[in-house]
Amino acid sequence: MSAEFDRIVSKDSKMEELGSGFQTAEGPVWIAKGDYLIFSSLRGNEMYRWSRKDGVTIFRTPARTNGNTLDRQGRLVTCEHRLRTISRTEADGTVVTVASHYKGKRFNSPNDIIVKSDGGIYFSDPPYGLMIEGAIDQKELDFCGVFRISPDEKDVTLLVDDFARPNGLAFSPDESLLYINDTERMHVRVFDVRKDGTITNGRLFAEVYGDGDKGRPDGLKVDREGNVYCTGPGGPGGVWVFNPAGKHLGTIDCPKKVANFAWGESDWKTFFLTCFDGLYRMRLNAPGIPLP
Repeated sequence: MSAEFDRIVSKDSKMEELGSGFQTAEGPVWIAKGDYLIFSSLRGNEMYRWSRKDGVTIFRTPARTNGNTLDRQGRLVTCEHRLRTISRTEADGTVVTVASHYKGKRFNSPNDIIVKSDGGIYFSDPPYGLMIEGAIDQKELDFCGVFRISPDEKDVTLLVDDFARPNGLAFSPDESLLYINDTERMHVRVFDVRKDGTITNGRLFAEVYGDGDKGRPDGLKVDREGNVYCTGPGGPGGVWVFNPAGKHLGTIDCPKKVANFAWGESDWKTFFLTCFDGLYRMRLNAPGIPLP
């Protein structure tokens, strides 16, 4: 561990369990307006809500979902993992489909998702949802891509198609860079973001190594200082922390294999983690990038 890692993660910071018994918890996102967290149950049939007041309660069911984020209006945007679509939840609770196809073919199973400041929606599309027990859908695309939905939601653009299993993705604080990890290849790549929202100049940013049974690149986020966080092997699960140059500063050891994570609460320094069947939190010194 480095001194910089010790500054980010205090040695006295404790991991606290907030709930358990979920069927592969995923996609946490902090809703500042309501002071609560929303997360998915990947193999379940519900989305959950956690708040300090009420603990864990059902947010929506049925819901075979994965990644979640907020758009520029603060509305929930979700990867509908089994429905193979991107959805948006309106202020009145109505769930509408934003996109479902690329060139007439259905997406594989949208996995993780982010929104740029111009309103463009970016998401990864590996086939994991087609492999869940009982799935009967056929893969229609012959690649696993990362896509961008235009701010007006009229166009779906394929950004890159040479990942084995694209998964977590995040922008640098100034949005000049886009980081995308590859679960199968155990690495993170970084791309320059053009003014039109497309990406170029992909290159290796960092490798994640170790026992894949204890974690692989899945969730990925960037803090306000530009450090990159990516799930990976730990004891027994972990979140790897890299500085903006790609140097591995250290690993946050977690009680279970980590699927995803997000910052939240009023100062954006509380780190929420979805770990297999549990929801956890701990305090960090480096804040996350606030969502609308």
